[in-house]
Amino acid sequence: MQTVDDLSEQAKVAYQAYVDMSQSKAAYFNCMKAIDGKYQSGGAPSTAENLELEKLLARHDKNVLAFTTAMAAVTDDSDTEKLMQLMS
Repeated sequence: MQTVDDLSEQAKVAYQAYVDMSQSKAAYFNCMKAIDGKYQSGGAPSTAENLELEKLLARHDKNVLAFTTAMAAVTDDSDTEKLMQLMS
């Protein structure tokens, strides 16, 4: 079984970017789910709730870009394979 310690420095950066991206995705969807549940029977989200969603989505967008950039820097096929195993 692969561990983060088995990765090169570039691959470790990519893995951390993956973790950050996963966490920001979860935060965004959890917030959206909570708002949806709150207003399922009518009503609309407040300005503050919409701003929070925008903030979470912007954070996630930055994390996706960081992950894409970090993955492009991993050029060793072995590192890529190890990363895929850790991310699955």
